[in-house]
Amino acid sequence: MKGTTWVFLGVLAALLFFKFQMGRRSPQELAVMKEAVSAGGLLLDVRSSGEFNSGHIEGALNIPVGELQSRIGEIENKERALVVYCASGVRSRSAASMLREHGFEEVHDLGSLRNW
Repeated sequence: MKGTTWVFLGVLAALLFFKFQMGRRSPQELAVMKEAVSAGGLLLDVRSSGEFNSGHIEGALNIPVGELQSRIGEIENKERALVVYCASGVRSRSAASMLREHGFEEVHDLGSLRNW
């Protein structure tokens, strides 16, 4: 292989490793989120309804991120802890930001449901 091919493969491997690690949550973060849910917090799945129906965390409410703006009233208590998740962490990050902008006080971004 040529030198540029090795450089390209190295950069690609580094990007994939970074993407994989970026969505992970520390054991401490997970403990805080699980405690919040066990204390009455809400698990919010922001994937599509099809994704949700194919498997989700028990007890989660499904509001797809594209519908969150119009359905935000379904989450009545702004003081209740929220743990938001999706498939990869991109939609949950967007949803968590939107929820904070709407005055929700304790919003945790789980990222991928695999983190649970």
